[in-house]
Amino acid sequence: MKIHDILPENRPIERLNKLGAGALSDAELLAIILRTGTKTENVIDLSNKVLSLYNLSKLTDCSTTELKQIKGIGITKSSQILSIIELCKRINLAKSNITKITCAKDVFELMQPKIGHLKQEVFVVLLLDSKNNIIKEEIIAKGTLNSTLIHPREVFKLAIKESANSIILVHNHPSGDPIPSTQDIEVTKKLIEVSDKLDIDLFDHLIIGKETFFSFEDNGLI
Repeated sequence: MKIHDILPENRPIERLNKLGAGALSDAELLAIILRTGTKTENVIDLSNKVLSLYNLSKLTDCSTTELKQIKGIGITKSSQILSIIELCKRINLAKSNITKITCAKDVFELMQPKIGHLKQEVFVVLLLDSKNNIIKEEIIAKGTLNSTLIHPREVFKLAIKESANSIILVHNHPSGDPIPSTQDIEVTKKLIEVSDKLDIDLFDHLIIGKETFFSFEDNGLI
C-alpha cells in the first residue's frame, strides 16, 4: 500500500497536526523525516523495517555505511537519519547547560552525550578556573590511550596557555565498560606527577562508558 492509499487522517503528518507529535509511533515520526518510501513499500513500512533492524538506542550508533545496507536507504535517507540524531544530541547538550563542575557526575552528564557513543577512544581535557568554572574544552588525542599518544606536554600546554587553575581528563571506552585498563592507570599516574610539578591541580580523570563512568578521584586513585 502506498502512502496515498492510506486514509488522510491516518497519515503521519496529518496525525501529528491533529494529535501532536507525542501521539505518533517511532515509525511514524521516522516516516515524516524520511518523507518517501520506495517503489515496493511506503515510507511507514520502510521506517518499521529500519527500526526492526536498529532500535532507537542502536540507531544512535549507526554509521552511514551501516544504514545504506538497508534496502531503500541510500545516502540521502541515511544522512537524514544521522542528522536528526545529531540534532537531538545537541539539543540535550544545550539543555544540560553545565558550566561549573562540582562533582564527577557533572562531568559525566556533560561529556557522555559528546563522546559516550563514539567507536574510537577520544581524550579530552577540561580546563577550570579557581571556582571550577569551565574555561575551555579540547580534544587532545584520538586512539587507544597510552603514554606515547598522551604526552604531558600536550595536556598541560593548553592549561598553561589558558592560565587554568586545574584540569579534568576525560576519555571514553567504546566497549561501554568504564573500568580503567593498566594503561589508563599508568598514564594517569604520569600526569599526576607532572601536575604536581607544575602546580596545576589534576581535579579528576573520568572514563566514560555507555551509561556509567569511572572516576579516578572517587575511587582514590588521584
